[in-house]
Amino acid sequence: MHATVPQKHTMLLAFFAPELRAWRGQMPLPVVFWGYGVGTSIVLAILHATALDAGQLLFQQALILISAAYTIWILVAIWRCAAKARALWGVLARWLTVTWGLNTAFVLLFLQIELLARYVRG
Repeated sequence: MHATVPQKHTMLLAFFAPELRAWRGQMPLPVVFWGYGVGTSIVLAILHATALDAGQLLFQQALILISAAYTIWILVAIWRCAAKARALWGVLARWLTVTWGLNTAFVLLFLQIELLARYVRG
């Protein structure tokens, strides 16, 4: 017996097919590193700066959580895609990914601490 996949599930898989290929390490490293990595990080930083400037605490909290989940995803995707790149670019991308991950972890930690302090102050 063959189980059928619901149409909504199929559409969702089709929509996120590039991201799933990146997660599996099946996309070119430059696309994942520059497009998904650097490009999306810039968009998230701009959104967070805008929310910070507007004093939107709940949006800031959501962006911290989204950024943390995104960082895990992009670090794994870059690491896996680097395996198929030229040796120099793969090693460089992996080292940059390690430093990127550490930097992001500290930035998100300090943003969360500041946000908690603002919640406490009211």
